[in-house]
Amino acid sequence: MVSHATLNRPAAAPHRTAGAHIAVRGVSHAFERPQQGPLPVLQDVSIDIRPGEFVALLGPSGCGKSTLLRLVAGLEPAGAGAISHDGAPVRRPEPSRVVVFQDPTLYPWRTVWDNVALGLQARGELKAKRRRVDEALALVGLAEFAHVHPHQLSGGMAQRAALARALVNDPALLILDEPLGKLDSLTRLAMQAELVALWQRAGLSVLMVTHDVEEALFMAQRVLVMGPRPARVLAELDVDLPYPRHRGDSALARLRHEALRHLGLDQSW
Repeated sequence: MVSHATLNRPAAAPHRTAGAHIAVRGVSHAFERPQQGPLPVLQDVSIDIRPGEFVALLGPSGCGKSTLLRLVAGLEPAGAGAISHDGAPVRRPEPSRVVVFQDPTLYPWRTVWDNVALGLQARGELKAKRRRVDEALALVGLAEFAHVHPHQLSGGMAQRAALARALVNDPALLILDEPLGKLDSLTRLAMQAELVALWQRAGLSVLMVTHDVEEALFMAQRVLVMGPRPARVLAELDVDLPYPRHRGDSALARLRHEALRHLGLDQSW
């Protein structure tokens, strides 16, 4: 097992973007069930993600957060309402909006470099854009591990490889669906800081789903607290604190209590 690497080494300069402006307007959605009828999942959700902003969605398990991510990514159409990317309707997946899931899903027979290059290769762009693969690996601190296979990586390093595979597309929006959920606690804490540093260097917009209140407040500029299914936005918390943040900050403690209050969990804090 290759040891957990850090991102303190110099990284290649990324391809700068202004980040995406994502507008979600009055979106409702339901799952179709053949026997029981529709199951409402989202109810009249309206949010904005400004260019270059880091936004976290926080809410109970099964409330519809990941469904909203899928709609923003264009993986399926919204049942009602509208979603736009820089003013254009979102109707299908595009390389400018990429999703990183909880499981890195790396192909075990391909090297890290080849896994990261997969999207470019599928679109017939690898020959012209090979340098982007090296730049993406440098950006996530894996340049030295380009030619190893996934089984030689730690969990945190495998997730960084998945991030590099997303970043090689020069996305304007990075969509993170519980990206650190399967990591051990110490690796998860380290990766939170690394993801923030990556976002700051790459100059893109980020929409992240998490169940972890502390994680959302430590990483994001705004936290949207969502209620139980069918989910709607219960509260919007502005985390107006500079980076790097400190977990013992009293302001974070106050925001944590407020988030838990909206989730009905503040009595134990």
